[in-house]
Amino acid sequence: MGEIVVGLDIGTTKVCTIVGEVRESDVYVLGVGIEPSSGVRKGIVTDVGALSAAISSSVHKAEKSSGYEIGRAFVSIAGGHVESLNSTGAVGIANSRGVQINDLERAMDAARAITLPHGRQVLHVIPRNYSLDGQTGLRSPLGMLGFRLEVEAHIITAASANVQNLAKCVEDAGVYVDRFILNPLASGDVILTPDEREAGVMVVDIGGGTTDLAMFIDGSVWHTAVIAVGGQHITNDTAAGLHLSSDLAESVKLKYGHADPKAVSALEAFPIQPFGEELPSKVQRTDLAHIINARVAEIFELILKEAKRSGYDGLLKAGIVLTGGSSQLPGIKTIASEVLNLPVRVAQPENVTGMSDALKNPAYSTSVGLLKLGLIMDLEDDRRSAIRKKRDDAGAGERVAKIIKGVFGRLLPGEEGE
Repeated sequence: MGEIVVGLDIGTTKVCTIVGEVRESDVYVLGVGIEPSSGVRKGIVTDVGALSAAISSSVHKAEKSSGYEIGRAFVSIAGGHVESLNSTGAVGIANSRGVQINDLERAMDAARAITLPHGRQVLHVIPRNYSLDGQTGLRSPLGMLGFRLEVEAHIITAASANVQNLAKCVEDAGVYVDRFILNPLASGDVILTPDEREAGVMVVDIGGGTTDLAMFIDGSVWHTAVIAVGGQHITNDTAAGLHLSSDLAESVKLKYGHADPKAVSALEAFPIQPFGEELPSKVQRTDLAHIINARVAEIFELILKEAKRSGYDGLLKAGIVLTGGSSQLPGIKTIASEVLNLPVRVAQPENVTGMSDALKNPAYSTSVGLLKLGLIMDLEDDRRSAIRKKRDDAGAGERVAKIIKGVFGRLLPGEEGE
């Protein structure tokens, strides 16, 4: 038996609530509630009442389908207000038995002790790697002898006001926020292979309002970013270029859209009813493809700029893994590969069972990932609590080490299979 958890994915276009049992080999979905989103734009709350209502409806649908009363959930977060930085923490080691769990915690506390600008708060602190007495690139220094331990940590922060507004919307819907989880961390947890994490890969989650990035190198998170451009901008461009309503433009994009004009026949056309026209008119599919191509190319140029800014663009041996609803756009993989000059694949959640038919789709990678990564992070909190209560208990340290090795290895650098 696994543990039953709830994920609440709040996006620009949809709100998805999933009740699932996280098991060793899969996520067994017990119930799902999907509702059109309202009151949020590019990850920023614009209407508390409208978003609370959408969340409440999504939660109610998930409760009805699962028979489970939802009181708390792991909640997704994104938006241009999310930022990241890397920090180093160092501590002295005074233990003849070598580095202990408590020493790792002290080093992480030192890395976490940064001065944040007013109005910002920490979302995640993730260890990248360790060094001991100048020996760098260590993944797990437990038990190693030395005098000075350093950790490089990746710290993700967000604007406090935006976090609080999102929390208010969720709580107004009757749900307690267990924790917020950045979108690409959640999606990466269910779409990446161990080899990709190891070799160096970037998750690109293209949602409705934002494109969320996370670089995984040497098995850990090295860089994250959120670009405030997404699939809805492609729809807006289509609406403006063809003089259509937003709803009709979205329908046209989904039915006839293509990101690569070279892959579309010049003979293909489709009927539309533009504003101000009494009769339908025909549009060449290549004209639509050119409209879409301009925005898609811009998105990947912004991704390339961010990758170069991070300084890690040369370390992405496994290339790019696309996910999110807009990653399903025909031709998008080709344009991504041309702009980024890297291998590209499109991914969806794997090892999902139960009421999962609708979720086996790139649009739900974050939704499913919230369940698994949220549980991992909760176990990590339990681990820290155990350490603080039993700092001097060597036996407790051994038990906690097993938790790290068995569960938290996806975020904490360590040997493969952790």
